Amino acid sequence: MLEFNFHPFPIIKTDRLVLRRLTNDDVNEVFEIRSNPETMKYIPRPLAKSNEDALELIAQIEDKITTNTGINWAITLNDNPKLLGIIGFYRTQFENYRSEIGYILHPDFHGKGIVSEAVNRLVQFGFEDLKLHSIEAVIDPENSASERVLQKCGFVKEAHLKEADFYEGVFLDRVIYSILNK
Repeated sequence: MLEFNFHPFPIIKTDRLVLRRLTNDDVNEVFEIRSNPETMKYIPRPLAKSNEDALELIAQIEDKITTNTGINWAITLNDNPKLLGIIGFYRTQFENYRSEIGYILHPDFHGKGIVSEAVNRLVQFGFEDLKLHSIEAVIDPENSASERVLQKCGFVKEAHLKEADFYEGVFLDRVIYSILNK
């Protein structure tokens, strides 16, 4: 069965980006992203209401790294350590060598290819370093920007699940994209 070991924490670099560990110093940026209704529009999670909510999210991320059950990185530019977004692997199915990739980016940086660059690099990391067989992404079917990113990165649509999730009194559809290690 698949096992992860995130010790030491893997810092990942691309041409433009550094994917580094989140710290409590990122609290203001995490709060800004997670409290923004536009940014959270397609993510069925409560909006952050305070820096304490953002610190709780950072602590949850750190706990998954410490227990080797999941990992998230702060997305930053090579020349600036300020957090622009978060990307990582969630809900790993260790017995199936499959994990879900998720990401969120501050709206000021949308449309610049940052998420595509980060996703491509994490797919490589997932297959080569984590030994995943498949990586999935679960998105809202109305999130066309995320859909374009996934398609650009080689993901294919696996399923459109009708009213599969119940959130805040409403049933929501979800679309699953995936990519296989070849």
